Amino acid sequence: MAGAGSGKTRVLTHKVAYLILNKRVNPNNILMVTFTNKAAFEMKERIRKLMANGNRQAGGQITNSQMPIAGTFHSLCAKILRIDGERIGFSARFTIYDENDSLDIVKTIMKEKDISPKQTSPRSIHANISQIKNELITPTQYLQYARGYFQEIVADIYPLYQKKLRDNNALDFDDLLFETVRLFNTHEDILGKYQNKFEYILVDEYQDTNTAQYSLTKLLAKRYRNITVVGDASQSIYGWRGANYRNITTFQEDYPDVKVYHLERNYRSTQIILDAAFAVISKNTNHPILKLWTDKEGGETITLYEARNEHDEVEYMISQMNRLMGEDSSLGFSSFVILYRTNAQSRVIEEVFLHLGIPYTLVGGVRFYDRKEVKDVLSYLRVIANPSDSVSAKRIAKLGKKKFEKFMLDLDKYEQNGKTTLEILDQVIKETDYLSLYDENLEEDRMRLENIKELRSVATEFVELTSFLENVSLVEAEYMPDDSPSFKDGKEKNAVTLMTLHAAKGLEFPVVFMVGMEDGLFPHSRTLLDREQLEEERRLCYVGITRAMKKLYLTYASSRLFFGQRTSNVVSQFVLDLPEEIMETSVAAGDFF
Repeated sequence: MAGAGSGKTRVLTHKVAYLILNKRVNPNNILMVTFTNKAAFEMKERIRKLMANGNRQAGGQITNSQMPIAGTFHSLCAKILRIDGERIGFSARFTIYDENDSLDIVKTIMKEKDISPKQTSPRSIHANISQIKNELITPTQYLQYARGYFQEIVADIYPLYQKKLRDNNALDFDDLLFETVRLFNTHEDILGKYQNKFEYILVDEYQDTNTAQYSLTKLLAKRYRNITVVGDASQSIYGWRGANYRNITTFQEDYPDVKVYHLERNYRSTQIILDAAFAVISKNTNHPILKLWTDKEGGETITLYEARNEHDEVEYMISQMNRLMGEDSSLGFSSFVILYRTNAQSRVIEEVFLHLGIPYTLVGGVRFYDRKEVKDVLSYLRVIANPSDSVSAKRIAKLGKKKFEKFMLDLDKYEQNGKTTLEILDQVIKETDYLSLYDENLEEDRMRLENIKELRSVATEFVELTSFLENVSLVEAEYMPDDSPSFKDGKEKNAVTLMTLHAAKGLEFPVVFMVGMEDGLFPHSRTLLDREQLEEERRLCYVGITRAMKKLYLTYASSRLFFGQRTSNVVSQFVLDLPEEIMETSVAAGDFF
């Protein structure tokens, strides 16, 4: 049980080096599993260095044959199926389909069965099939579970989808795990071969495993029971992807003789930051919680800033960055990160940064005006403002030929006389039925819908459509290229990092700003009435707080223009959980606007 910043990767890598150097375990009998290729590569490099230091007689040179097997769940399963997949009907030359390939199959089946993609989203069907597979449910089994219109359509398509994959000698990403578990469950000799091979198994980020991943490791470890898993239930923030933090608890039930070690010493943050994180996470009741400590006692108090509005919020952060860099020459723009709950929140931050010439980099995201859905809607508006704009027309045409022809025929509907930009924007979205391309039940689509709503915020600031489009063009033109002199500082990019809280997991920064700390924004409005979801939001807040090494700022706006509406907001319940003695509160001076 490894808390944030407690050195969990170090534990795994040192254990592997110990097994090889001290216990003389054959490296080929050790399996390390993690979630990303990057993490697997980093672990291998750390082990290589440890091995070189501990094996001076070999001149410090470590060959691949002296290294353990390390990779992702999916890469491990792909290798197993290439070798033994023939036993369940797969040629070793099978193709792995990505999400677009898989989506094409779903669309083909829907066309064959005359199911309208307007009424039922192909992406939703594919996402549902993915979830079903991660729960190891077969097409036949799902028929018994399916209830209601949508699930019955999924139950109808799922077996046909699998047949088309088979006919093409292809597997999708979820099949890699699903079929490997099926191979092990139906062929004891194959399972035995891999159980013997992988005498020691180590799994990273165990709180992020789903049912299929849990079953896979349980099957492989059944013979020797030499399994080490590292995880932190308090950092389980991917429930929407199928991750189940309860796997940590279930693990202890499956292995009653398990030895549990609590890594509670934090090497990253000050004690004040850790106390704040504990104050938030300790309200959760569904999972084990660690109380982290550090020898970096005390530290700077946490600053809570109440901004007048969203622009004041960003300007305050910039003023604090300039102040801190003036006081400490070791700090640069790259020392700061701004974390937000929804992708759409980056829009205001980007615009203020661009206007004031502050270099920034978006991690795990695309700049607001470069996002597909934003560019699509802007293309409609550009054609309305200028019917001769062939580039924008071409983009709209790609969204559907019939839809495009109807739009062009009805251009008169969008006459600008007397209409505000917001009215025209809302009319376009309604008349073109653009929102039907996205499904609110999918996390990725929800983010896209929120970005479209945030475009309404910009529209409210410009009555005339031409002024609005001109502003957008100017903002786009201001985007700072990554190779500009002001962006780089030597080899490193000297820029403020902007990212969602989900994208921040595993990272650390000297100074962290968490923005939009308002009920309805964070925690997100859709989680407020669901205890499970609210606990996940609390874990997300814990992840955000524990990214900070030296200083943490929490900001909220008493009035915010968001999704095209100006609202008065209540400070986040997570902020109210924090002890007063570790906080200092600052309120914006002056008028509301």
